[in-house]
Amino acid sequence: MTSLDAITLEVADLAAAERFYANAFGLGSRLRLRASQEPATGFRGFTLSLTVAQPADVDLLIGGALDAGATVLKRAGKSLWGYGGVVQAPDGTIWKVATSAKKNTGPATGEIGDVVLLLGATDVAASRQCYVDQGFTVEKSFGRVYVQFAAAGTVKLGLYRRRALAKDAGVAPEGSGSHRIVMIGAVDFTDPDGFAWASGQPAGQLGA
Repeated sequence: MTSLDAITLEVADLAAAERFYANAFGLGSRLRLRASQEPATGFRGFTLSLTVAQPADVDLLIGGALDAGATVLKRAGKSLWGYGGVVQAPDGTIWKVATSAKKNTGPATGEIGDVVLLLGATDVAASRQCYVDQGFTVEKSFGRVYVQFAAAGTVKLGLYRRRALAKDAGVAPEGSGSHRIVMIGAVDFTDPDGFAWASGQPAGQLGA
C-alpha cells in the first residue's frame, strides 16, 4: 500500500515558518518546511486537519496558533459532527483543528491524534482513480464529493470537491499558482490537480 509519510510546505520566509509551527503545533517529522518563492494566490486547493480528543484541546491548539501569528477563518464552536475551528498560518496554509467529542472529559493536553490532508479535486472520480492506480486503498467514498483512503504512513489522505473544501475552510474557492505543498511517499507522480508527490526524505525537517 502506498503511504503518505510526511508533508513539505513551501514557505516564503523559512525562519518565520519554523518559529510558527514549533510554537503552534509541534508536529515533528510529519511536517517539513522549505523555502520557495513560487507565486500563489487565493485558495491553494488543500487543507490540513488536526484531530484531538476534546473541545478543550481544540481551544488550546487554536489559541496557541493565534498567539504564534495565525488568523481566524472560522471560530471554534459546536457543530453536528463535534467541535472545531479553522485558522490560517502566516505562510498561508489552512489548518482545521477538530474533535468528534462535544464535551470535555478532563483538562486539555494539546495532544494531536491524526494529521489529515484533504486535497481539493476538480474531478473527484478522476483523482480517486489516479490514487488507486498509485496503490492507495479507498476506505470510504461518497460519489463525486469525498474520498477517504485507508490510513498508511503518518498522515491520512482524503479528496474533497474543491469548492466544498474551500467552503468548509471558510475561504473563496478561487486560486492560482503553486499549491506550495509536496507530499512525501514511496513514488514520484503528479495528480490531475497538479499536486506533486516525491519519494525519499526532503530537506528542511521541522523538529517537534
